[in-house]
Amino acid sequence: MTDDTTPLSAEERAELEQLRAEKAAREEAEQARRERAELQRLREERGAQGQATAQEERARRLMEPGDDLSMPVGQKVVLAVVAIAVIVAVVLIFFAPA
Repeated sequence: MTDDTTPLSAEERAELEQLRAEKAAREEAEQARRERAELQRLREERGAQGQATAQEERARRLMEPGDDLSMPVGQKVVLAVVAIAVIVAVVLIFFAPA
């Protein structure tokens, strides 16, 4: 090791500057990588939020009555399924072997 009180030689100063430049380049590359990752994450969040909003809108339209206050499609489907279940239950009760 060299004595800490002596100034750096020209060669040592050049090496120090080169090492500082390499360190700065690594830090810049790491910062750019972090920024790209954040950008990608934010894009994915925005896409997921848009999908959720579109699904909510479709569900709302399915269960909301029309302008003429007719029964929504979703309610019609539920009532049809319940009616079929009741019919099947009645048929099974009356025609089941004793």
